[in-house]
Amino acid sequence: MLSYFLRRALLIIPTFIGITLLVFTITRFVPGGPVERMLLQAQVAQGEGHRSTASKGGQALSDEQIEELKAFYGLDKPMLVAYWEWLQKLVRLDLGESTRYYEPVWDLIKERLPVTAFFGVATFLLSYLVSLPLGIAKALRHNSRFDSASSMFIYTAYALPAYVVGIFLITVFAFHLEWLPMGGFPGDDYEYLESNWDKVKSVFSHALLPLIAYAIGDFAVLTMTMKNSLMENLSADYVRTAVAKGLPFRQAVTRHAMRNSLIPIASHFGSVLTVFFGGSFLIETIFNIDGIGLLGYEAIVERDYPTVMGILAITSVLMLLGNILSDICVALVDPRVRFGE
Repeated sequence: MLSYFLRRALLIIPTFIGITLLVFTITRFVPGGPVERMLLQAQVAQGEGHRSTASKGGQALSDEQIEELKAFYGLDKPMLVAYWEWLQKLVRLDLGESTRYYEPVWDLIKERLPVTAFFGVATFLLSYLVSLPLGIAKALRHNSRFDSASSMFIYTAYALPAYVVGIFLITVFAFHLEWLPMGGFPGDDYEYLESNWDKVKSVFSHALLPLIAYAIGDFAVLTMTMKNSLMENLSADYVRTAVAKGLPFRQAVTRHAMRNSLIPIASHFGSVLTVFFGGSFLIETIFNIDGIGLLGYEAIVERDYPTVMGILAITSVLMLLGNILSDICVALVDPRVRFGE
């Protein structure tokens, strides 16, 4: 098993290079880069300065100035050479400097990491603590009214994208009913609150709607996965044999069927790493949560390519490590798994 995981770990390197090289190449060919945006801003400023005078023609910046801008942003070198230099900096944990904020990319990510990690951990706990017991209850009470009613809600939640759910929650509970704030986290007045209870209420009120939008997709998938897996194991011969030999049904479920039913859940476990630290672009944008997801969205819109590549590097590594973690979880839950044998 150790050799299997070592091979998987070594595969992280070429896979990571392939992902980052593809995105790095795209950033070189997508129009509207930092130099083009600087030219546009200079042209707008020049047009406003000569609004009341006759136009003199010509471009806003000289060719020498444009070349200096390309050198400043690292766009004066061939694509592969520029990528190799970026990779060398990455090995030294240098993610470059943001072309929008003119600050180190790592500092921008580190500043927003606690917010995104909070929502990632809370979403993970909320999804698993609710989905697993609900899936077990649905399996044990299959075809009951409880099963039918909960299935309607679960299938509706699965069909709706998370950002649609977020917009609906804001519209109903924040805009019309005014029960909860429309966005932001943890609130503009959080630092000025004196009592801990007021701070807890502020965090809860600002986090409730985003957490529901975060968890709604995983909630539906995990619940139905748990239910279907448990039902399959309950109908297996080894469970029926255990019950026929006199083992109480509840013990047959907890001792035998439950562990095997957790195998599909364990394979999903590693993917939560990217949620912990990658956030969600759309949900953080909708709720105006100053996390890594919103930072990534703004970086794409503003063509802040160093920030885009920095976030991509972190989330790619986490995704690849999460896949290995999923395999480890499956091996721990399922004793039949022997990788590499």
